[in-house]
Amino acid sequence: MASESSGEIVVVGGGVVGLTTALVLAERGRSVRVWTRDAVEATTSAVAGALWWPYRIEPVATARAWALRSLQVYEDLAARAEPAGVRMVEGVLGETGLDEVDGWLAGRVPGLRASTAGEYAGAGVRARLPLLDMPAHLPWLRERFVAAGGVVETRTVSAFAEVDAPVVVNCTGLAARELVPDPSVRPVRGQLVVVENPGIDTWLVTTDAAGEHAYLFPQPGGLVLGGTSEEDAWSPEPDPATAEAIIRRCAALRPEIAGARVLGHRVGLRPTRPAVRLERDTLPDGRLLVHNYGHGGAGVTVAWGCAEEAARLVSG
Repeated sequence: MASESSGEIVVVGGGVVGLTTALVLAERGRSVRVWTRDAVEATTSAVAGALWWPYRIEPVATARAWALRSLQVYEDLAARAEPAGVRMVEGVLGETGLDEVDGWLAGRVPGLRASTAGEYAGAGVRARLPLLDMPAHLPWLRERFVAAGGVVETRTVSAFAEVDAPVVVNCTGLAARELVPDPSVRPVRGQLVVVENPGIDTWLVTTDAAGEHAYLFPQPGGLVLGGTSEEDAWSPEPDPATAEAIIRRCAALRPEIAGARVLGHRVGLRPTRPAVRLERDTLPDGRLLVHNYGHGGAGVTVAWGCAEEAARLVSG
């Protein structure tokens, strides 16, 4: 069998974590294939909002380090002319005090400050953060990966023993629940509504006293409204009553949303785990297995930091 350093690598999973991991490995000269059950445009990642922010992810300290590395990459991509689907956009994190973010973002996000009453009625933080258009970013990742010599194959994997490579990288997200198996991986269902943008050019993320979320992200394809965080909910179908409630909560923040034409509905099942699993493992036949899953709703936020750590684990 080929050695870890010279053999081929198969990354199982074609979402943002899998594609970014495969890309990092390929651009370091490795021979890499991605096995994905769904086209990248049909993965959970394609449904993401997708604002850079470490949302519902543990361990916090490590996740922040992964997030800061990813922030650096996204800032660089936003400054380039290439169509990576990354923009730096101003917005407000509601119900967040400056002291909660200043410790780890101090000096890292230019213009980070408390929001004004005109920007948001409650306590909040104003920041300029990466906002990703996933229908553009995922195909860009795939094309850059292929340009680096990578191959994407549509394959459904029911056991890692089926993977014909000396090194396997597990980026299967929610599917890791059955594949590993790892029962600690659970879905947190997120539903979004896309409406015609009535002229909003900043993002807003809030949580009310009842714990209900409301957020709005201006994207090229419309204004994305959210959202929900339903634990252990598996339904991929949009719920009309939930969609109405999302629009109502967002319109309470920005009244011009109330009359906006609905363009579409999205549902994604975030692969949540008590903590991200990013570590080396061994298959029963001795081959190397590297796990990189359990990122919850923060896959986009930590993708590059986790990809580089996974690449280090592959190299041993």
